[in-house]
Amino acid sequence: MKIATSAYPVEWLSSWGAYAAKQRRWVSEAASKGAELLVFPEYGAMELAALSGPEKAGDVRGSIEAVSSRMTESNALFSQLSAEFNVHILSPSAPVIDGDIVVNRAGLFSPTGSAGFQDKQIMTRFERSPWGISGRQSGGGPLQLFDTALGKIGVLICYDSEFPLLARALAEAGAEIILVPSCTEALEGYWRVRIGAMARALENQCVTVMSSLVGGDARLFGVEENTGMGGVFGPPDQGFEPTGVQAEGLLGQSGWTYADVNIEQISHVRAKGNVLNLIHWAEQAPRVQDVTHLSLR
Repeated sequence: MKIATSAYPVEWLSSWGAYAAKQRRWVSEAASKGAELLVFPEYGAMELAALSGPEKAGDVRGSIEAVSSRMTESNALFSQLSAEFNVHILSPSAPVIDGDIVVNRAGLFSPTGSAGFQDKQIMTRFERSPWGISGRQSGGGPLQLFDTALGKIGVLICYDSEFPLLARALAEAGAEIILVPSCTEALEGYWRVRIGAMARALENQCVTVMSSLVGGDARLFGVEENTGMGGVFGPPDQGFEPTGVQAEGLLGQSGWTYADVNIEQISHVRAKGNVLNLIHWAEQAPRVQDVTHLSLR
């Protein structure tokens, strides 16, 4: 399959029509290049706060309420685009009010009309306060494995990719591709997520797909400034790039990054690779029960 992953630019949009037209342009462009799986970034939906005006868009609670109130429309839009262009789409994640909590949620839309949603599991310091976003332990949804026509797909939203046991749970459930939508303000944040995504591809002998929010607007709370680029990573082994980098964009430059991925090659490398990280993972357990202390003073 061909995967398209985005470096998606934040903009101040004046109407729902402008937002919908922007998504259509982006999806149309990737589909015209033959992409079958399109990955938008974390918090790309914060643009929707602009539709409620600068006062709400610049306020933590106001922006959450503004964006969350548009999610029914947004989900319908991405479902429509997925069917129209015959592509799978991971939509931009959004803060969603779910009962008495707020979660960071992304949707995976299939051209058949089906859809599933993934909540971020572990929050960054900024998401905990001042945003007040809740993770799995506070009532957010569990990890999901999406069984699609393209293969078995998992989603680790940004910071989640930095925790190996989350990816391991997805891999053991059968995930072949793990999507990593991200929103990082500074260069070090981008590299933390990228290093996490590449490490998860190595450990689980799978493909990870990182998307990034870029640019920013001072009027939009939480996404005033963003750094990143798109990237597709695999295990440095047979059939994959020796660097593990299948494709990458240009830092800070908006647009799609494309990569061709062969699901069968993932199965091959897991069974007959030069190393067998996925299979040998279990060999760690008996070796970490006790740590011998040896003084060399």
